[in-house]
Amino acid sequence: MDGLILFRPFVITFALNSEKNTLQINMRIIIAGAGAVGTHLAKMLADERHDIVLMDAGEERLANLEANFDLMTIAARPTSINGLKDAGVADADLFVAVTPEESTNITSCILAHSLGAKKTVARIDNYEYLQPKSKEFFKQLGVDSLIYPEMLAAKEIADGLHLSWIRQWWEFSDGALVMLGVKLRENAQILNTPIFQIQKEQPYHIVTIKRMGETIIPSGADELRAGDIVYFMTVKRSLPYIRKITGKEDHATIHNLMIMGGSRIAMRATQLVSDAMSVKIIENDLNRCHWLTDMVDDSVMIINGDGRDYTLLEEEGIDKIDAFVALTDNSETNILACLSAKRMGVFKTIAEVENIDYISMAESLDIGAVINKKKIAASYIYQLLLDADVENVKCLTFANADVAEFIVKEGARVTRSLVKDIALPKGATIGGLVRKGEGILVTGDTQIQPGDHVVVFCLSSMIKRIEKLFN
Repeated sequence: MDGLILFRPFVITFALNSEKNTLQINMRIIIAGAGAVGTHLAKMLADERHDIVLMDAGEERLANLEANFDLMTIAARPTSINGLKDAGVADADLFVAVTPEESTNITSCILAHSLGAKKTVARIDNYEYLQPKSKEFFKQLGVDSLIYPEMLAAKEIADGLHLSWIRQWWEFSDGALVMLGVKLRENAQILNTPIFQIQKEQPYHIVTIKRMGETIIPSGADELRAGDIVYFMTVKRSLPYIRKITGKEDHATIHNLMIMGGSRIAMRATQLVSDAMSVKIIENDLNRCHWLTDMVDDSVMIINGDGRDYTLLEEEGIDKIDAFVALTDNSETNILACLSAKRMGVFKTIAEVENIDYISMAESLDIGAVINKKKIAASYIYQLLLDADVENVKCLTFANADVAEFIVKEGARVTRSLVKDIALPKGATIGGLVRKGEGILVTGDTQIQPGDHVVVFCLSSMIKRIEKLFN
């Protein structure tokens, strides 16, 4: 266990009932683009009592949103100076441009910055712009942050394929701590026993449980059941042990991958895994196939056809495929395709499910991992709303929960007492911390210090409240 400072892990939850802790948020946020990502962001942030303005040239897209959610809409192009002024950009704490057009997003951020917006974020689809020199160039122009949801989604897919037995994966502080989500089956060794017993002297911390549509931040008395999706906090060298106790040792390494849908996510995911796997992409659009041929490695096979066609799948050797990833623009199609692949013997399936209402259904159908660009983008942008030093914020796709990595400031409230005496809100837990590059699984007697990277798990919409403890 060299390199790991290991304590007896447990879960701490505290009630917060003081009226003075009631959340008061008065941030003005302008979102340009009422597409899938922009609409989801607007709904989420409006629920958190932010002052939201949603801009879009299409009046029809805005009508229902203004009627059903606490936000203001402006029917104008985000590159319109008058439109930006009408939206109150001079007083905006954050301007987010997430239209389908990259050039529009960049231009509108430049304009918003020049008109007074404090922070700007632009959605892009050019990977070159994420290079350090390019990011610095755009920052000088007034674009503070760039987000490429498709690339972030591709990274999640690649992580899930490299570690086939997990549902979700996240690294903190360059991998000093890791979070992984695992679905437990009847063969797991840790079922039906109180968590405080199974965690004794163990190199992991159980931080969140998803069970039958319910998200649980567990106490020591809670027990794990078959069918639970359990989120562990640990270090990389302990992964073989967690794999053993969760009954996943027989899960095969992915060698042969088939992707249905030649999207940008598919293209980027292929670039991340093609060195380790044999990859086939099935795409129904012939022109898209030609585009893919130019964009991916020569070792990747591009097949023009319908990925739902059983005959085609059999001809392309579905019986030898280890993983099937469905990335069309239709959530229902992706779910059904993964179910079919499972029936045909595919070990691992991943579906892009952009309709959030379908995520719980996908979970109940046991199709495997789910990718949602809206949630991925929301995680990144939410990070920008926090005043504390935060490195990572992630929405857990299957669970109504968030995880954030806070960098502890000098004099922060969390440094004034032991962990057991910190007034964490009910529904929150400290998963672990990183100190001088070493992962630490905390106990109640752990003293958090300035400079520590602390990983906190909580129910959704609570991060802003927890942030106050780190200021």
